[in-house]
Amino acid sequence: MENELSKILIFGGTGYIGKYMVRASVSMGHKTYVYARPITTQSSPAKIGIHKEFQAMGGDLDEQEKIVSVLRQVDVVISALAYPQVLDQLKIIEAIKVAGNIKRFFPSDFGVEEDRVTPLPPFEAVLDKKRKIRRATGSWDPSHFSKTVMNYEEDIAMYTIRLADDPRTCNRVVIYRPQKNIVSQLELISLWEKKTGKTFNRIHVPEEEIVELSKTLPHPQNIPPSILHSLFIKGDLMGFELDLQFKTIDQLLDIFLINPPDPAKAAFE
Repeated sequence: MENELSKILIFGGTGYIGKYMVRASVSMGHKTYVYARPITTQSSPAKIGIHKEFQAMGGDLDEQEKIVSVLRQVDVVISALAYPQVLDQLKIIEAIKVAGNIKRFFPSDFGVEEDRVTPLPPFEAVLDKKRKIRRATGSWDPSHFSKTVMNYEEDIAMYTIRLADDPRTCNRVVIYRPQKNIVSQLELISLWEKKTGKTFNRIHVPEEEIVELSKTLPHPQNIPPSILHSLFIKGDLMGFELDLQFKTIDQLLDIFLINPPDPAKAAFE
């Protein structure tokens, strides 16, 4: 049927951004499949819970035959793999070619627009890997600030799922840049002070110190200061406005104040 919702397979659906993708896909009525690494004794309770809740299929990305069999049951593939597995997406792309039925593939690319920024070398190395995946899909269509743009993970997931069946976004790079979410680091601190009623001692860290950290810290510890430099010093996320509704920074800080989520960070090793 023409208006039937796509069936969606999400790789890394038990991870940091993946769990938001899974819940958004299910809540919007898509038949949703999750492919994730098998549960081990080292797995967190949260990951085990998601495995059980969504009946995630445990598997390795080297198991092409198994992946192909799953791909043939779906229409759209979303990768939410973490940085250490970025190049493993090449295995997913090869399996997609074998399956021959996938309408859309969304690579794990939910950060900066890598073809529009020139960050410090550690972060640049991260983006180089993402560029390799973008080029491998064969669907590239490219269509000094102190501010950045920040988005709520649930919003990122919701709009990613919406793109799955939107013909206007086929082979396009979609950038989320809501005007109210453009914020400097000082504005962010001021908002949090207003929410909490506390005043924080501001310590200025010179740009040269951030650059030096990116050069002297061992990998992968040198990646976070490179990202901070890109976001808050160069303002690399500044782009164009889209007419979509997102959580504002002010609303997001309300969530952290009233019902803070569990601490989480992207994985680099």
